[in-house]
Amino acid sequence: MSDLVPEREYDRGQALKAVLPFLALGLADLLLLLFWGLDPLWGFMILPPILFISVLAWIGFRTGFIGDRTQDRAAPLEDSR
Repeated sequence: MSDLVPEREYDRGQALKAVLPFLALGLADLLLLLFWGLDPLWGFMILPPILFISVLAWIGFRTGFIGDRTQDRAAPLEDSR
């Protein structure tokens, strides 16, 4: 079945473009919390999950894992026609 679907290659730039808005929102949220007067220790506690999820999403886009998952769901709909 995978031979019928052309493989789409993602590069680092496309993966970065896809992940950058989410990383920017996370960092903006962190800065907003710090400017509101939150203890800087909380900033260091919030930053690792933001970076981890961003790196995980980048790897997902880079390897094509995300595109593979969406094609698997669309395939049964196309076969039923």
